[in-house]
Amino acid sequence: MKVKIESSKIVKPSYEDGEAPAHAQRVPLSVFDKVTYGEHVALIFAFRPPNPPNSEVELGLAKALAVYREWAGRIRDGRRSVLLNDAGARFVEATVDAPMAVSMPSGPSPEVRLLHPRIDGSPVELVQVQLTRFSCGSLAVGFAGHHQIADGQATANFLAAWGLATRRLPLSPLPVCDRSTRFAPRDPPLVEFPHREVEYRAPAPNKKRDIALDDEKEEIGFGVAGHDKVKVHRMHLSKDFVAQLKARASSALPPSRRGYTTFQSVVAHLWRAITAARGLAAGVTTKVRISVNGRTRMRPPVPRDYFRNVVLWAFPRSNVGELVSRPVGHAAELIYRAVAGVDNAYFRSFVDFAAEVEAEGLIPTADSEQAVLCPDLEVDAWLGINFHGLDFGGGGPFCVVPTYYPMEGSLFLVPSTLGDGSMEAYVALFHNHLEEFKRICHRIT
Repeated sequence: MKVKIESSKIVKPSYEDGEAPAHAQRVPLSVFDKVTYGEHVALIFAFRPPNPPNSEVELGLAKALAVYREWAGRIRDGRRSVLLNDAGARFVEATVDAPMAVSMPSGPSPEVRLLHPRIDGSPVELVQVQLTRFSCGSLAVGFAGHHQIADGQATANFLAAWGLATRRLPLSPLPVCDRSTRFAPRDPPLVEFPHREVEYRAPAPNKKRDIALDDEKEEIGFGVAGHDKVKVHRMHLSKDFVAQLKARASSALPPSRRGYTTFQSVVAHLWRAITAARGLAAGVTTKVRISVNGRTRMRPPVPRDYFRNVVLWAFPRSNVGELVSRPVGHAAELIYRAVAGVDNAYFRSFVDFAAEVEAEGLIPTADSEQAVLCPDLEVDAWLGINFHGLDFGGGGPFCVVPTYYPMEGSLFLVPSTLGDGSMEAYVALFHNHLEEFKRICHRIT
């Protein structure tokens, strides 16, 4: 796929009355903004024709940025605040002299990265957008947003607003931005749960990362040879396969218990299959990092339209031998209990703990530079996030995919483009582990 960059510029907010705020305001990052990944997250949206011209999409972006001002600002003070200075977002226009059907990669590929601006090297702009036009009239929109500004739910809200603004419709509902008062620590603070080595940890000793990584590999029971390449595999989970998984996982539950959810059942199955494919020793401990949205869990609830981050993580764990030898329902129960434990009390405990993090010199465990997670996994699930709400006037995208992200042990779950209740799993593993995973991943045990 040959992508030709036609232009690259900065788009600044466009205010309805034509007048920007009188001064640049500094907005502190919340405790949830600071603990998450300090990187851009990129998504690709594919639209069939007809599509509005780039100028209308650009104008819609400018109008949306006037309401979601953080995206047009800049992170300052060592990532402790956002300066609302309306410096703007990056807007790139590109073309491909071929139809999308024959140009777009058919599976996870580094070529996907050509459809959004480069996000390595800590780009200054907090939002970067690329519109790529294909000869058939189809449009690919590459969106990259800094994670410390918004979680998945907040990003989806912004994307929907961008679509409304492009269609010249009112932006409704408006974002809720009362972060400065919403997450204040209690007086006195009450830290009821362990948060060290969960959300935060002490800085690692100053030694070369590759040496540490090699030590970790030896510790968990496999050598370095033959593990030099990570591949990303797209696994299709049909509606029937997902239904069978849920039925199998829930089969041993008592009548008084509701069956496991699609998410719990699918992650349980993939956790077991990936662990088995890695060939780890039975006594090794494996865990999964699962994002938990606090909007409905905190009391009082945080509005769905709250803009920024309200996410912590659950960490179900097991030793390898027990995980792979017991039925999928066992893994689903571990996931269910771990996620249920991240409740209002846990979120409030974290807020109280996080108030003292800087004084202790702790750093987040969410490490975007980590290349290998084995024996662990990290799950990003878009199953409950409406990224299809981005509509410029010709309907929502027919395809939404993550960028190519070859971090070993990462797992993305996205709704299938078929729209029939099936889903796609993007699994990143060492190439020799991936072959075994492909062989066993559709077995339900």
